[in-house]
Amino acid sequence: MSDKSESKRSFASLGNVFREIIWPRRGLLLVGLVLIIINRVAGLVLPGSSKYLIDEVIAKDNLALFKILLLVVGLAILVQSLTSFFLTRLLSVEAQNLIAQLRSRVQQQIIALPVRFFDNSKAGELVSRIMSDVEGVRNLVGTGLVQMFGGVLTSLGSLVLLLRINVQMTVYALLPMIIFGFLSLKAFGYIRPIFRKRGEINAEVTGRLTESLNGIRVIKGFNAEAFEIRVFHDGVMRLFENVKKSLTSTSLVTSASTFLLGLATLIIMGIGGNEIIQGRMTVGDFFAFILYLGFLVAPIVQMGNIGSQLTESFAGLDRMEEVLNLPRESENPARVNVLSSVKGDMVFRDVSFSYETEKPVLKNISFEAPAGSVTALVGSSGSGKSTIAGLAATFLTPDAGQVTLDGVDLATVTLDSYRRHLGVVLQDDFLFDGTIRENVLFARPDAGEEALQQAVAAAYVNEFTDRFEKGLETVIGERGVKLSGGQRQRITIARALLVDPRILILDEATSNLDTESETYIQETLGQLMAGRTTIVIAHRLSTIRKADQILVIENGEIVERGTHQDLIEREGRYHRLYTYQARI
Repeated sequence: MSDKSESKRSFASLGNVFREIIWPRRGLLLVGLVLIIINRVAGLVLPGSSKYLIDEVIAKDNLALFKILLLVVGLAILVQSLTSFFLTRLLSVEAQNLIAQLRSRVQQQIIALPVRFFDNSKAGELVSRIMSDVEGVRNLVGTGLVQMFGGVLTSLGSLVLLLRINVQMTVYALLPMIIFGFLSLKAFGYIRPIFRKRGEINAEVTGRLTESLNGIRVIKGFNAEAFEIRVFHDGVMRLFENVKKSLTSTSLVTSASTFLLGLATLIIMGIGGNEIIQGRMTVGDFFAFILYLGFLVAPIVQMGNIGSQLTESFAGLDRMEEVLNLPRESENPARVNVLSSVKGDMVFRDVSFSYETEKPVLKNISFEAPAGSVTALVGSSGSGKSTIAGLAATFLTPDAGQVTLDGVDLATVTLDSYRRHLGVVLQDDFLFDGTIRENVLFARPDAGEEALQQAVAAAYVNEFTDRFEKGLETVIGERGVKLSGGQRQRITIARALLVDPRILILDEATSNLDTESETYIQETLGQLMAGRTTIVIAHRLSTIRKADQILVIENGEIVERGTHQDLIEREGRYHRLYTYQARI
């Protein structure tokens, strides 16, 4: 990426940070600034009192002034402690609140992205985007930014006091600090892309780790533990190499600060010692100068550390901004039609679609699915059946042609108004970690107990839940791992029944069923499809003999269409598939 584009993105992030993070919390940050000013002014009392301690109290045995000095320094220490507590409590809590809000915002954005985005993204990587990339904002709203401002104030105040004590010594002390500041700016410019890359590597490693944990049975089944261990090790080592680069840069800044600030101290010792010998400076002035110099230097070093944290923050916010700038699935300006009711007449008219340029998956697909009818799609794997189902479910949008519902182009319909009439049972019978009841109620959590029980009975879920000690309250584990494939599939069908959709997509709905379960489900599917416009994908051709029409898809085209009996009599591709399965 060019420097120009990098600077444009950085500028955009700075603008967004001020507009969306800093400015809405201006009142809170103002209170923080007041507290930090009080804190730093109180901090200057101690070095200022040292001059009076040496030149007035010790030199002149002034006991009365000594008591006053102790009282003033004690009060200053108390003020510093209280302001530090309230500053940290106030801003750190707000920083964590902001992190929670941003995580929620990024999650909302990612959930709203098109299905095609998820086809090209790893779940673990998206988790990293949501949970890790926003962590750095605690340094913007928390104590980091305010501490940096307080450091500037402390340095400026110390500088004024240093100039009042001795201009020459102050000038000589500033020269190494100016060099240090220049080196720090260069280092931070180099580090920011490293932090940005770190987020990408961390997301990749997290993504692979999530996949391997989800697929642990496959890994163990193929004795592939060593391979996965090596892949993860390579990932964490890449992360280590990235961290090593940033540590090298920050160590260079720290070493440079140690050398240059030590050099400044050496110069001050030489000049200050000579000034005392020549009688142009008192010991108290010299001691105060050294302490004030420490108050000048410490914030500069601290600002270097905070600068590194802020650099990491902006790198994470850059990545967050990339996600937030992606167009949402519902943001298509063409989607303006709201479906108030649905009859169910669906038409594919010359529909073409491709996932990659010049690699069409569907070619001029045309068919009608009248309201209440069942349209079955059959064909070999990769022929385009699931893509047709994805278009009918509005997970995808045609590259050419139209998919219409009751005469309205689905590409112009608001997704929310269409999908409330849609029910989907996918080949991947995805269930959430929780109870059977929670999974059936997932798509309609406000459903009553009677509706729930009807759906459970219709899908024959109670056939196995009645044998469980806790029935519908049985916890099924992540992705329903504690259930058989047939049991999981029956739960997904019960979930679709509960929604009572007008449009129904069944993608290999009986693929995971044993013979007994399939017997249960066939009657259930008949009830589920009754009166609904249904598109069925099935490899088991015995399950679709009663379909109103069967479309045979090969290489993205409809090569045959008709009823089961028509296609059997035609003795074409469908006849060969059916005869082959019948022999098996």
